[in-house]
Amino acid sequence: MGEFIMNILEALFGGGKTTVAQQIAYLQMDLLKDIWETLYSTVLATLFAYVIGLPLGVILVAGERDGVRPLPRPLMQALNIIVNLLRSIPFLILMILVIPLSRVLLGTSVGTVASIIPLVAAAFPFVARLVEGSLRESDRGVLEAAQAMGCTPAQIIFKVMLPEALPSLITGFTTAFITILSYGAMSAAIGGGGLGSLAINNGYQRRMTFILYVAVILLVILVQIFQSLGGWLSARLDRRINRAAKKTRRPRPEKTGIH
Repeated sequence: MGEFIMNILEALFGGGKTTVAQQIAYLQMDLLKDIWETLYSTVLATLFAYVIGLPLGVILVAGERDGVRPLPRPLMQALNIIVNLLRSIPFLILMILVIPLSRVLLGTSVGTVASIIPLVAAAFPFVARLVEGSLRESDRGVLEAAQAMGCTPAQIIFKVMLPEALPSLITGFTTAFITILSYGAMSAAIGGGGLGSLAINNGYQRRMTFILYVAVILLVILVQIFQSLGGWLSARLDRRINRAAKKTRRPRPEKTGIH
């Protein structure tokens, strides 16, 4: 049975300089390491992107003229221009532009750790817009009620705006994580590791077709896992869905004692 499967794999993915058996042996040596590099670089880049992008997104909403804490108009215009400029640069070009910064901060511009810097630079403007969009979905009446009660801007932001927008923020976090995961696959162009390097440097450039397909399938599986987790958590935290579910629950009829 095993030989039959190997013959099928050789017929589908063979024909290059390396056989499918050799490619499987290569995967057994490096696959777990590549998965680990993909996960930790994506997680770290997402966290650092939110450290910068979350406060920036809050400022873009709270600092408007009719926001809870209006800021000078030139400052708001400058922030919007910076976010728009960084978002408009393609990631492959941005990676090259950020190479000097990676050398200054990390002493190198090659490798999985070095790829985190361009990932953060590309992701934090995207995160800022996601946070901005989530906060704009908040119920305006709730914000006005908090202002009428005399809440400070900090109290409105941290106790009203962010909690009300939490399900949308979780959805945005999932979107950002998956986007950074896809960016990380492209970081192989500057020497980044992970499944992207496995697919590009080994699968495509060395014509190891079986490795290419395995790397792509694993990336798809990771995306599906995190998308499902993010959707489930967002639904669990959505107060509107929970309220609707409670309303649809009908009380059980009481026993009258009449037989």
